[in-house]
Amino acid sequence: MKKIIIAISGASGAIYGITSLKLLKKHNIETHLIVSDAAKITLHEECALSINDVKELATHCYNINDIGAKPASGTFDADGMIIAPCSIKTMSEIANCISGNLITRSADVMLKERKKLVVALRETPFHAGHLHNMLKITEAGGIIAPPVPAFYTKPQNIEDIVTQSCCRLLSLLDIKCDNTIKWKE
Repeated sequence: MKKIIIAISGASGAIYGITSLKLLKKHNIETHLIVSDAAKITLHEECALSINDVKELATHCYNINDIGAKPASGTFDADGMIIAPCSIKTMSEIANCISGNLITRSADVMLKERKKLVVALRETPFHAGHLHNMLKITEAGGIIAPPVPAFYTKPQNIEDIVTQSCCRLLSLLDIKCDNTIKWKE
């Protein structure tokens, strides 16, 4: 069974992490959830959800400050990690090898173990420092994948847009969603 780490940082777009968890649960994939303190606020403000509501979607949950948790170790057998949404702060810490919490430590472990790390960066616009940090993550083996809507799918509502974006994120970890709409030539 695949094991995927899902991290939700404090950037706007907590729905991306929630939808990713729902899709992984539907596919019977083991999930390891890490939620930042700022994300707890965003979950409440944007989605009217508590941290307990979100924890119910995951197989395992960890405290952001538990630097000794399983995902912090290179011996943890995770198949990949998605940070959705990812704030500029979290992305910058990962790019500069600052492992001050479980999200950034787990991301660092993914990179050092040469496993897939998908960063759904959710803040714009970017200045040169942001772009340099994105390049650092890419050069280290990570994938920068902002959840940009695909309008060729002819979405009917926000849920369609979010689901399509999350299916794209999961596809980067070789997880196929049944409801992914592909470009038609």
